[in-house]
Amino acid sequence: MPKRRCKTPLVSVSDFETAAEETMSPMAREYLQSGAADEITLRRNRSIYDSLLLKPRVLRDVAQLDTSLTLFGARLPHPLLLSPAAHQKLFHKSGELGSAAGAAAAQTIFTASSFSTVSIEKIAAHSSHALWFQLYTPPDRAISSDLIQRAEKSGCKAIVLTVDTPVLGTRNREMRIGFHLPRGIVRENLRKYGVSLTRSAHFSSTGVATTAVDASLTWEHVDWVRSRTKLPLLLKGILAPEDASLAVEHGADGVIVSNHGARNLDTTPSTIEALPGVVEAAAGKIPVLVDGGIRRGTDIFKALALGATATLIGRPYIYGLAVSGSAGVARVVEILLAELRAAMALCGRPTIASIDKSALWNHSPL
Repeated sequence: MPKRRCKTPLVSVSDFETAAEETMSPMAREYLQSGAADEITLRRNRSIYDSLLLKPRVLRDVAQLDTSLTLFGARLPHPLLLSPAAHQKLFHKSGELGSAAGAAAAQTIFTASSFSTVSIEKIAAHSSHALWFQLYTPPDRAISSDLIQRAEKSGCKAIVLTVDTPVLGTRNREMRIGFHLPRGIVRENLRKYGVSLTRSAHFSSTGVATTAVDASLTWEHVDWVRSRTKLPLLLKGILAPEDASLAVEHGADGVIVSNHGARNLDTTPSTIEALPGVVEAAAGKIPVLVDGGIRRGTDIFKALALGATATLIGRPYIYGLAVSGSAGVARVVEILLAELRAAMALCGRPTIASIDKSALWNHSPL
């Protein structure tokens, strides 16, 4: 890995992004940073956060700040988790092992992707903290069943079912650079899944499992996944309030408001715009988490103010991984949490429960 030439201290996520660009190949950089089509939603994920203004309050006794919360019966020290991100050995030799170790150091949950470059068993064996497992659903249900069982046996605490990818999005920047996975990662994919996957799925020349997504999926498949596991089941990729209501009806234990990092369908709302409607539809029956566009601790604060139970990041921790492996992952989380605590203090909100819409100067992200 090339040494980082910049000697400026890394004190923000944007600093890590700049530093990470020096370590990544052009192909890895385009894969990580690009969105769908003209990337309108990719920019909007960020810009709407910037348009929301905070309301500072004074003389509120913020000497003791408490960022803890309870999620699915577990007490978490803070509301920042790590989203699934595929093919992490593109960015650092440690891959998902580095991210899981960094998550453990920062006392946060790492969500292992179905497209990890390390098996869930190996990730779990090298992690000292709670893991979730993200599931794609190929047409062959035996594959999904096998992955769920392996996640359970590995000690994962929740299943995150991605529901927003019946087909892959139009990713022009990936097309222009001719994105493909290096042979070593392709071999890792084949070895990781073993006989159960290779007998049913066909890998393209890029190393991507071409049958890992299924355009025929319906809510019946959510029922099927629900029947296969007693672990908490979260549906990732919910934007429409109507889908949030259906998620409750079909037994989901939580939803993640996500537009897949703006990588699937362009000109959709940002996730922070969609969040209030999903929260209203969920009606307090299940937790609502959100990812997409978070680059500052103030963004976490704003998401909590608009009703999110917790938040997740994707690209930011991968920037940390690319710069310095597990230490970089942990540092990115630490930076964001320090910024969150500062926002809580300056807005006079000493606990997560005390953060609500009244902490925003303008309540609507529209």
